[in-house]
Amino acid sequence: MGIFHCPFGCPHYEDEGCIDCGLCVATTTEEMVEASKKVRAYLKAHARQGGPLQKLAVCGKGGVGKSTIVTLMAKALVRLNYSVLVLDSDESNPGLYRSLGFDKIPKPLKSLMSRFSYTEQPEEDTHWIMLPEIKIMDIPPIYMPTQNGIKFLMVGKIEDPFQGCACSMADVTRGFVSRLSLMENEIILIDMEAGVESFGRGVERSVDLVLSIVEPSFESMALAGKIVYMAEGMGIDRAGAILNKVPSEAIKEKMIRELEKRNVQTLGTIHFDQEVLEAGFEGRPPNNSKASEEVEEITQLLINIVQQTRRN
Repeated sequence: MGIFHCPFGCPHYEDEGCIDCGLCVATTTEEMVEASKKVRAYLKAHARQGGPLQKLAVCGKGGVGKSTIVTLMAKALVRLNYSVLVLDSDESNPGLYRSLGFDKIPKPLKSLMSRFSYTEQPEEDTHWIMLPEIKIMDIPPIYMPTQNGIKFLMVGKIEDPFQGCACSMADVTRGFVSRLSLMENEIILIDMEAGVESFGRGVERSVDLVLSIVEPSFESMALAGKIVYMAEGMGIDRAGAILNKVPSEAIKEKMIRELEKRNVQTLGTIHFDQEVLEAGFEGRPPNNSKASEEVEEITQLLINIVQQTRRN
């Protein structure tokens, strides 16, 4: 089973907070499945209801446009007078910083991890990552530069062969997001790695909303169903899909129907945009795109829904 991470943070079986699911002591596939069902049922029954919309995870199949949506949504939130922090947690895709308008990458959070910490001297300005409650003001600029009102953090990338898996970087992401304390007008957008492996590691556990970006393909829609299923099993009561690269209204309606069969709510649609395609090809921020207007409408809709929920 490898290194085990309790979904509830218990250091050992029957410790405080243990729900006796048996996941940590399971030795067969059948036992793991049954234990996972207990965890899912418990988390779904104890899901957070309503509350602020401050921690957003953007998920989906590789190539569907997660980074593009994160970029456009971040800019839309800035225009709506929010303080926006973008976290790049994808260990593969290298281009998000360019899409956001940054000319170089910040110091990655993975540099705070020392493979040989018992012999190496700790770097300066690292105490903040260990705080039980991390505020944006605690993060040094070397890790979090700001451009056009957007703050940017990067967990890190796998640059060379034999660097190992990304599990340790996922641990950093999960720990950071869970302990990040945001002010009322602050929002973090997390550009997740492709697929659903991050859900297996519990990275999204503390987010307020999971957005699955869906392109017109069977694989993308099927994965959206899996993402929403996993989000609900984590106790996240707000999850849905944003359709992207949609070429026509007919395709849009077909996608909505297919997603409904998978119990996935469609939260908005972004049509195919040549400017976004060219910007991605050239590695630059998209300019004056129709997609930007559509993302701003979706962003405002999400905020309105949350505000209405809080009033009720």
